[in-house]
Amino acid sequence: MSEPARWWVYLLRCADGTLYTGISTDPDRRLTQHNAGTASRYTRARLPVAMLWREEQAGHGDALRREVAIKKMPRSEKEKLIPPAKPRKRKPKQ
Repeated sequence: MSEPARWWVYLLRCADGTLYTGISTDPDRRLTQHNAGTASRYTRARLPVAMLWREEQAGHGDALRREVAIKKMPRSEKEKLIPPAKPRKRKPKQ
């Protein structure tokens, strides 16, 4: 018998700066779909999108509940979920 699907809640930043929350069993595939314009009407009009955060959930119901909770959050609370950006390494001058 196969393992149950792992569910993820994810947060995207759209090209216009808005945030989008969704769920998927394969966040990498879903990001590709979003950037291809085949995942949602909302993101299709705001390409490209970048995945900023994702969180694994125990099951589909848990993922849906977490998605709803995040969508109810003010933007400032959603931003707190996003880890700080890693500083880029600068190439040494030659």
